[in-house]
Amino acid sequence: MIKLLSRIFIKDSKNYSDVNVRRQYGILCGGFGIFLNIILFALKFIFGTIAASVAMIADAFNNLSDAASSIVSILGFKLASKKPDPQHPFGHGRIEYISGLIISFLILLMGFELLTSSVKSLIHPEKTQSSVISIVIMAIGILIKFYMFFYNHTIAKKINSVSMEATAKDSLSDTISTFVVIISIIAGRFTSFPVDGIAGIIVALFILYTGYDSAKETIRPLLGQPPSKEFVEEIEKEVMAHPPIVGMHDLVVHDYGPGRVMISLHAEVPGDMDIFELHDVIDVTEVSLAKKLNCSATIHLDPIDTKNNRLAELKKELKEILAKINPELSCHDVRMVPGITHTNLIFDVVKPFFYKKNDESLKTEIQNLVNSKYPDVFCAITIDSPYV
Repeated sequence: MIKLLSRIFIKDSKNYSDVNVRRQYGILCGGFGIFLNIILFALKFIFGTIAASVAMIADAFNNLSDAASSIVSILGFKLASKKPDPQHPFGHGRIEYISGLIISFLILLMGFELLTSSVKSLIHPEKTQSSVISIVIMAIGILIKFYMFFYNHTIAKKINSVSMEATAKDSLSDTISTFVVIISIIAGRFTSFPVDGIAGIIVALFILYTGYDSAKETIRPLLGQPPSKEFVEEIEKEVMAHPPIVGMHDLVVHDYGPGRVMISLHAEVPGDMDIFELHDVIDVTEVSLAKKLNCSATIHLDPIDTKNNRLAELKKELKEILAKINPELSCHDVRMVPGITHTNLIFDVVKPFFYKKNDESLKTEIQNLVNSKYPDVFCAITIDSPYV
């Protein structure tokens, strides 16, 4: 259905990186979600009231909260698509993350309210009146919610939307919680044990967990998260496709919302080439990155000595030393300044976040290992953080 609607209402619907196309997908999926959730709420609330099932009514209000969340999601997509202005020169893309966070808080609030009512039902249980039609409605709800998970998850991956992926996870957890409610309705026919209240608590706990997980996922890009390994590999592949670039380092990725990514990096080039020729290569690489990865790219030209045999030997030895210390360690910006009494070897070491040894201890270890083979070499080391 979503595929058909997108073809009808979204122009150039396969251009997923376009800001306007993303906005239209967000509005379309959100509007369709509101429609389905309101239908589910009405059916479950009516038959849950008739059956006096707190678990079914809890599930109904969960669907209502999902409809409210879809409204927030639509507003988020509309506001996030606004163009940059003097107060927000990098655009408004992070509003989409904020809307996802609001949705998470709404889910948590609903989960807390349902947990409270379910505990009360457990303490003061009432006999539920189940019917075949109630079970059928809940089963239909599972199918609808799974379909909502499918289309939200699929579109979220295509347009790279954190908030829509959170909606997809919410729909998936709803299928599980609704299944629990069906079990409670059936079990309630054969026992006086307060199964309904227990099922309501289980549903509430699922909602709370979903809210927590969604909040965690939407907070990460707001606080600033590293780029994915796959994205870094794409950047490296594109940069290295432009000779005479021989390496890159000091990559920084700033995420101002989907489609508003700023990249900066240092590209290593032979230091003996014409500066104007090298500058042209850097310009072409920036344009190529921007076009292929839908980002804004700034590259610093970093000349290196590619014909110094002594430096090449020291680089090779340095990489072997770092691999012995820890395979995750790497180096870049390796330069050599020879002198009468000693040689200065200047370089940066990229230390993983999980590596516990402090910077000074690591520097000392590297220096000692270098001096064991090259006593005349003094290491001037800068410790860097990794890309991811």
